[in-house]
This record gives sequence, C-alpha cells and structure tokens, in this order.
Amino acid sequence: MYKVFIVDDEPFIIEGLYDIVDWAGMGMEIVGRAENGQEALEALTSLRADILITDISMPLMNGLDLIRAVRSLQPGLKVIILSGYDEFGYLKEGMTLGIENYLLKPINLEEFKATLSNTVEKLHISRVEDELNAQSISILRDNIMHRWLREQIGVNEFRERSELLGIQLDKPLLLAALLRPGRGAGNAEFLKAVANALGDNSSTILFQDMDGDAVLLHGLSEYQRGKEEVERCHERLVRKLSSYQPLCFSMGSVVETEGGAAQSYEQAKKAREYFILFPERTVIRYEEIASRSEADGREVTQNWEQVQKLILAKDKEALLQRIDERFEQLRHMEGVTPEVLQDFSMEWLIRFKMQLKEIRHCEEPELYQEGFRRLRETTSIHEWIQILKEAASLTIDLLIRDVKSPVVQQVLNFIHESYAEDVSLKTLGAQFNIHPVYLGQLFSKEVGDTFTEYINRYRIEKAKEQLRGTSSKVHEIARNVGYWETGYFYKQFKKYVGISPTEYKGLV
Repeated sequence: MYKVFIVDDEPFIIEGLYDIVDWAGMGMEIVGRAENGQEALEALTSLRADILITDISMPLMNGLDLIRAVRSLQPGLKVIILSGYDEFGYLKEGMTLGIENYLLKPINLEEFKATLSNTVEKLHISRVEDELNAQSISILRDNIMHRWLREQIGVNEFRERSELLGIQLDKPLLLAALLRPGRGAGNAEFLKAVANALGDNSSTILFQDMDGDAVLLHGLSEYQRGKEEVERCHERLVRKLSSYQPLCFSMGSVVETEGGAAQSYEQAKKAREYFILFPERTVIRYEEIASRSEADGREVTQNWEQVQKLILAKDKEALLQRIDERFEQLRHMEGVTPEVLQDFSMEWLIRFKMQLKEIRHCEEPELYQEGFRRLRETTSIHEWIQILKEAASLTIDLLIRDVKSPVVQQVLNFIHESYAEDVSLKTLGAQFNIHPVYLGQLFSKEVGDTFTEYINRYRIEKAKEQLRGTSSKVHEIARNVGYWETGYFYKQFKKYVGISPTEYKGLV
C-alpha cells in the first residue's frame, strides 16, 4: 500500500476525499491529515508518505512552501495540488516543484482518480527500479557464481566478470559447503544473517545458488591447515546463528581452485541429499558418503538408466520385478552383509526421490520420509524389499495421476498458443463452459501450480527466448508475451529468473 497524506484548511474537503475514493482498491491508504502547511510539515518530519495531496492557500504555511520544505525530508514524495485558485502563477510554480497535477476545486472525480492511478504507476516503476539497482550487484554475483560452478561460463568471461564484481579467488585450494537453517526462514533473511556472521572473512565467498542454498566457497592456502580453518569458521557460524539452529552443513572435498570448484560443489550437493537419511546430524562430509555412493551403489548406478526408463514409462509391474531381481542377486553375492543391503535400499529410495523431483520439478521430501524412517529401524531384508516396492508404487502412481484431464489439457494448449493475449480464468471458463472458480481449482490440483503462477512462468520463459534470440527492446518483448505494464513485467521476470530482463540480456 502506498501512503497518502492530505492537507487542506477546510475539514469538509478532507472528509470528502476519504469518502469519494476507494483508496485500498487503488493500492493506497491515508496515513495522515493536517489543516495547514506547518502542521503537515511537523507530521511529515517523522511520518513517511508516498503521496502528498495539498491545498495552496492555507494559514501559517501555504502549500507551495510546504512542498519546498518537505522535499528536503522526503525527496521522492509525489505531490498533487488541489486549489480553488485558477492562477497561472501558482500552476507555473507548482510545475517547477515537480507536481503530478494541479486540479481545481470543485474536484473532477474522474480526473482526480486518473491522476492518482498515474501516480501509483510511477511509484511502482520507481520502486521496482530502486530494488533492482540495490540488488543488481548481488543478483549478478549469485548468477555468475552459479554458472561458474555449473561450468556454464567460459574462463575468460568469468575472470572479467569476477574482477568487475569484486570476487576474489586467489587461493590455490577450495572447499565448497552448503548451509541451510533448521528452522523456516526466508532465503534473503538467512543469507544476510550468514554474511553478518562471516564478517570480514575475505577467504570465504558467500552466495545463493538457484536452489536457494547458501553456498560457502572457502579458499585454502594449505590442505590440512585449511580444513581446520574451515571447521573453526563453521563453529563460529553455529554460535552466531543461534536463532536458526540447528544448522545443516554439507561439505564437498578440498580441490584445486582452478578446474576443481564444480566438483567440490557437486559433492556438497550430493552430501546434502543424505540429510534425509540422517536427520539427527548437522554436518555431512562428502568423504563420509563417497564410498556409499561410489562403491556400495555401483550395481545400482550401473543399472539406473534401465530403472529410469521403467519410471518414465510408468511400468509399475516391471519396476517391482526389477527390485526383486536386484535383491535376489545381491543376497547371493559373496561378502554382502545386511548393512550393505540396508545401504543399498537407502540409495534406491534417494534415487526415487530425486527422479520424481526431476520429472515434476518440485521438492517433496515428505513423500519418502516414512520410508527412510522404516528402513533405518528395520533389520529384515523382506521388509526392506516391501518398503522399496511401496516407494516405487507411490512414485509411479503420482506420475500416472499427473496425466491431465481433457479440459485442463485444452487450457494448457490455449495458454501455449495465446499467452500474449489477455488470458484469464474468466475468459477460459466462458470458452470451455466451466465455472472459473472450479476451473482454477481443477487447474491447480492437476498442474500443481495456480493458473496465475503457471501463465506468468510460461510468459517469462518465452520472454527469455526473445531476449536471447532477438534484438527487440525490453518493453517490446514485455508486450509480445502479454505484459502491458513494463514495471510488472520487470517484477515477474526478477521473481522467476532472479535478475532483471536487462541484466539477463547482458548475460546471454
């Protein structure tokens, strides 16, 4: 809500302004009033406002003097003058002070509402631009680091951009760690808290990756001493971030900075998956689970492509048969212990979870939590097999239920073909003879996203394609994909991509 302050020496004018406009409906609220300029100035010394509506002729301090005085306190304040004097001199001076409009009393309601609407739009665009400017360096930094660790950026390009953004990777060795709070917290809030806790630690680079993890890249001069310094750093973070306890650290191995950073980062990501097996732990190091994923899971890894095909084909019977076959083979292998079989079961359950996430593009760890708990508490091979079969059936059943109903499929087809048009649940409901509220519920249930979220995400993907493949200007692309207000397009683009359209275009 944008905040409005009203000044007029005639109380009935102020009362009338309260009543003739649906302030909340227009995204505004009246936060203060005064009957002369002096009283208003005193109030605005401590009260922030976005819009000032003022008369000119008032006792103690007139409206023009008020505008001059309040500009030094709140430079971004938008001003609308309401006056009973049709004097060119007043209008001219008001214009030099940067007012939004000079409206004569009695007020023309339509003109007044139009002025308010235009002012709100300006404030919105200004706020979006301010936020983008304030966060652009941080966003660019996160994006560059993420691309580097995913090996999606060339060496020379990364070197140039890291120098520009002040990223220092001057240590020969590196260790990547991921950090998540045990309690729910916003990503931005938590990242800021971690940055404050790190202080002036120049050897550690902190950023947020595209999965929302806080990534710590520790630069090391020596292997053993460096690992000890990292451990001490993490201990300090645990002490300073007490409100986010328990903290969960997953750590990659120490690698050479040049050419090895992506490996350590991927190891930290792999280690993080194992918190679902060991929820009681706060630190998991890749070295501790490397043998599990590389040795105990070798048979699984070797045949996982075939299992993936069965999942994608939604062939439940064949997948259940595959589980029986693999356990029967392992049960008769020399040297296989119950512990190895239990670890084997855990690895498969993780792979079911990861495969479902890859297909459905959402994290749903709670679906498998009960299975992990039972696997940890059970010592019977027959129960392990049963738990895995239940997880396999759950995975396939969820994918089968993802098949869309005919009306939802028609809506999706319409969005994909006509996303640049004014598409709404109301228009689609009329087109397909279904109530828009019910259509929205059906769409959300079957797609897993609200209608608004889905069409915004789809439009942004189309905008990214045009930003990459055309020379069109940003405001033209915004209209091409269905956004008629550029400021709203910027907001949605940043929400789904993490950077502004202009910044994105500069990266591709």
